[in-house]
Amino acid sequence: MEYLLSGEGIAALITLTLLEIVLGIDNIIFISILVGKLPEKEQARARTIGLSLALILRIVFLGFAAWIAGLTAPLITIQPFLTLDVPFELTGRDIILLLGGLFLMAKATTELYSKLEGAEEGIEEQKNRGSAEPKKRKSSGGFWLISQIVVLDIVFSIDSVITAIGLTKNLPLMIIAVVIAVGVMMITSGWISRFIHQHPSIKILALSFLLMVGMVLMIEGLHVHVPRGYVYFSMAFSVAVEALNLRFRTKSKQKPVELRSPNYDKE
Repeated sequence: MEYLLSGEGIAALITLTLLEIVLGIDNIIFISILVGKLPEKEQARARTIGLSLALILRIVFLGFAAWIAGLTAPLITIQPFLTLDVPFELTGRDIILLLGGLFLMAKATTELYSKLEGAEEGIEEQKNRGSAEPKKRKSSGGFWLISQIVVLDIVFSIDSVITAIGLTKNLPLMIIAVVIAVGVMMITSGWISRFIHQHPSIKILALSFLLMVGMVLMIEGLHVHVPRGYVYFSMAFSVAVEALNLRFRTKSKQKPVELRSPNYDKE
């Protein structure tokens, strides 16, 4: 308790909390896109369940910090061949990152296809049928949706916990930081979800982010370190540019049209 109230403890808590919030952005985006398939009245409940599971998994994994740290021990060794000069070792964390990254890339790709090609095909079908009303999209099953959220929660939670263990060994401090971070995610998830689904270009950008994050997870699973600062800077820059585009389009729509009286030539 004395450590938590000390200057060093408070600094570590603030640093870890901010880091957990940043790492949780991927989680919020993924959950927001998935729950968008549900009826509007069920979306808030699904977001709460998804983020609650993320919180529970993080706390449980923190309780097994020693086991999580053990995931960094070599699990599979691949002997040298061709251009590989030294044995290549895969840890439990590497395998989880590879599978999680592959799943995230596959999911982002299918969502992008559904958003682009699928939507266009749906419009063409409606034109051919001569239907004036848009075809209603069937929502995904709740169990399948929650299962996908749990899979990505596990991947992001393990990555988050390993990061936390690297910063401090104080378990209460790590739990407090995780609870605060997930609390912030719960408060902002509704607004983020609405913003993503109200602006199609932002949704495409969010899916592109998930595709990039999935690729980064797979690359890190192959022992190639990718500084997260570069990843999040590129995401922030893209969001800033898109925000300017949205503001420009909004102002263009609001600009009044000037009407001029006809100027007839005098005879």
